[in-house]
Amino acid sequence: MSGSADQRFAAPQAHVEDVTGTNDPVLADRGTRLLAAIVDGLILAALAWALTNVPVVNALLTPKDESFFALNVGALLVGYPLFLVVQGWCLVQRSQTLGKMLCGIRIVRTDGSPASAARLLGLRYGVGYLTSISFVLSSLYGIIDSLLIFRSSRQCLHDTIADTKVIKA
Repeated sequence: MSGSADQRFAAPQAHVEDVTGTNDPVLADRGTRLLAAIVDGLILAALAWALTNVPVVNALLTPKDESFFALNVGALLVGYPLFLVVQGWCLVQRSQTLGKMLCGIRIVRTDGSPASAARLLGLRYGVGYLTSISFVLSSLYGIIDSLLIFRSSRQCLHDTIADTKVIKA
């Protein structure tokens, strides 16, 4: 009785292959991206603070009109060059800022290919720095940029503009 009658209760036979995984890079998590941004911000803030002791730079950074809607060209003229000096080489060579290097994440195009220097420095970071000319514009951009990371793609506004994503290195 243990012959063919027991076969009725046997598991079905099917050829199944294990999926070994894809070559798709793993997106960096939001907390790691936040930590990298904080590190980058602290580095630039410390250097900007030190530069305020230079009278010419301090004069550029101090707006003539202190109203809420005033334009501050000095912030743009000092901020972006400072960013380029501190982060430019790392971004062009490694697709990472110093904070991203410390956190083990990097920037790539959405298709996984390397991002060009123009895409990184011009679109991803340059557009955001252009908004620093106005406190209101900078604040609105910063809020929208930050909140968009909660999409399923984990792309901030600057990622969408530059067609980039941040992955684990």
